[in-house]
Amino acid sequence: MESKEIWDLYNEKRELTGRDQVRGEEIPQGCYHLVVHVWIRNRCGKYLISQRSADRPTHPLKWECVGGSVLKGEDSLTGALRETKEEVGLSLVPEDGKIVRSTIGRIVNGIRFSDIVDVWLFPYDGPVSLKTATTKEVAQSAWLDRQQIKELFDQGAFVDTLGYFFEEKQLGGE
Repeated sequence: MESKEIWDLYNEKRELTGRDQVRGEEIPQGCYHLVVHVWIRNRCGKYLISQRSADRPTHPLKWECVGGSVLKGEDSLTGALRETKEEVGLSLVPEDGKIVRSTIGRIVNGIRFSDIVDVWLFPYDGPVSLKTATTKEVAQSAWLDRQQIKELFDQGAFVDTLGYFFEEKQLGGE
């Protein structure tokens, strides 16, 4: 039997409400769950992106940064580190990461998201092997520069909710 993913719920001030949320169930009005996006940049200015597996329920075979929902009891950093290990098999140095953007209750392409999204940036220059990933969520990974990522985005091959990447100064945007 598959276990259900449980999240903590927060209010608009980013305070824990003491309520749990089961993934897939409707989030109550005024509540938010914590999500992390993890951008990993090497010293050449390229970003590690990953292609979602074909069996993913949303955005199959689209490219994206590492990311996902933070689990009950985790903080943002712990969630970012876990998602990175699960998806691309990397163990990042916690002290090297920094939050470069945080949004609450996004509206993307007219769709309301009941989430708090923390966008992390980590430096990393070592090898990447999906053999060390702990899930099969990722089909392949690649190091691409901003222009290559923009081309994927413009072709519709990149997850469309990540368009902020091109605006965020700390990620190399305008």
